[in-house]
Parts: sequence; C-alpha cells; structure tokens
Amino acid sequence: MRKLCLYIACSLDGYIAKPNDDLSFLKMVEKDGEDYGYAEFTREVDTIIIGRKTYDYVVKEIGSDHYDNGERDVYVVTRTARPKQGKTTFYTGSLGELIGKLKSEIGKNIYCDGGSEVIYELMKLDLIDEYIISIIPILLGNGTKLFQENRPEQAIELVNVKSFETGLTQLYYRRKW
Repeated sequence: MRKLCLYIACSLDGYIAKPNDDLSFLKMVEKDGEDYGYAEFTREVDTIIIGRKTYDYVVKEIGSDHYDNGERDVYVVTRTARPKQGKTTFYTGSLGELIGKLKSEIGKNIYCDGGSEVIYELMKLDLIDEYIISIIPILLGNGTKLFQENRPEQAIELVNVKSFETGLTQLYYRRKW
C-alpha cells in the first residue's frame, strides 16, 4: 500500500517559514553535493501533494520543473480552480477523498511538501504515515508553524536520526498503528 510521507524542513523552534512566507533561512544549510537524502527519498515517490503558497514560492525560486518534471503527478491544493498544466493538477476538492483515492491506487509513495494548512488537514484526517523532518539550526521566533494548534494527538515512533556537517538534523518518524 502506498504511504503518504511528509518530507519538510523547519527551524529548531518549529517554523517552516518566516513572516511573509519567507523561506530564505533554508539557504543557510545549502552545501554543494549535499541533498540531505532528497534524491533517495524522491526515487520512492510518484505523486506530490503541495499547498499553493509553497508551490508558488518554489516555482518562483527554482522553477516549475522542480515538481513537474514529467515523472510525477503533482496536486497543488488550492481554493482557486486553475487549468491543469502538464502533470500538475490544481486541486480544489476534498483532501481526504484525494488521498483515499491515491492510496488505493497502485504506485509509489505520496510526498507531501507542505504547507502548514495542508499538513493540518492531513493530520486532522490521520492520513500521514511517515514524517521526515529536517531541523535547521536556527530559532526564528515567528512565522508559519509546522504543526498548527488544535490538531488531534497522534502517536508516532522514531525510526532514525541523521546529523549533518551543516548542523541540520533529520528526524524520521512513522505513525504507530
């Protein structure tokens, strides 16, 4: 069965973005030749779920082919309908129904790349199977929290921890069944 995996980075104090959706703090751990396991992770993925604000930021900073490279289906969760572009679908329906449909299909894993509203909805529906969270060594003090308040309690188990020369620490958890 396909798994829904959250693969995301945040500050030590739990923010995925500074105020105004600023992700510039992620650059502090950029290092030539180091992808923190991203290529290995994405080899096991054929579908991406992403919030519209995160998608827009990545398209602006990196380019649309970062997600839509012809190899994966991309679902951008949005409130505003837009026409499909390549393998990118701008999805306005029920997130629970979409994930249920995707998990029932044969394929590789499903990658959630944020943002916090999408993560919150997925957690409310108890749909995230694995959490791979890279902790950036900075305390931001303000911004967009990775985990919003008033979400359900969920038991998870630690699978692995990796530390990197840049100070980044990657935590890998899976949902307890």
